[in-house]
Amino acid sequence: MSQEQSHISVEQDRREYFRVDDTVSLSFQVIPESNLQARLDCLDKGLDDEFTVMANLAVISQEMAGTLRKIEGESPDTARYLKSLDSKIDMLGRAFVAWSSDLSDQPVNNVNLSASGIAFHTAESIAVGADIELKLLLPSFTGLLIFGEVVACEKLNDPAGNAPCRVRVNFTHLREKDRDLLIRHALKRQSEMLRKRREQQESSADS
Repeated sequence: MSQEQSHISVEQDRREYFRVDDTVSLSFQVIPESNLQARLDCLDKGLDDEFTVMANLAVISQEMAGTLRKIEGESPDTARYLKSLDSKIDMLGRAFVAWSSDLSDQPVNNVNLSASGIAFHTAESIAVGADIELKLLLPSFTGLLIFGEVVACEKLNDPAGNAPCRVRVNFTHLREKDRDLLIRHALKRQSEMLRKRREQQESSADS
């Protein structure tokens, strides 16, 4: 492996495992080992497209980005028209997810998220080693269907008793295109947090 390829690999690994605090809508269910393979087959065959339609659209938009930039240089009017069509499709996709998913009406959860795992709070404990199916709805209405293994479940001092357990999950089955979406989402959240921190520092310096 060349030095450049090694650097790219290290950078990709760093981004893949970068963790951010975020707010997302999520639901989960424990999957019995006897049912796990059937659920994975559904994921591989794209049989959960109702929930993951925005993720699929986002991947297509990403694939088209290079071609659209080329068109923009040669024909700005055509590029603007294509961007308008893309925006319309995006609006329809959001509406479809909102209509078909019960997650869109649920309160968001505070999570710690990366492309390799997630930590979140829940009302009930989950056995370490359990296989779970996770549905994540990002703020962009991008729905991700992910399978993971519970690696920790800690009881917290929660006087209200609403979510006394903190669960940590390592992702075991995640489509590569969905992993790329999570990496981009995490980097975007990092950029937003850094910008907000910088603005707060500048505001404090001016006052």
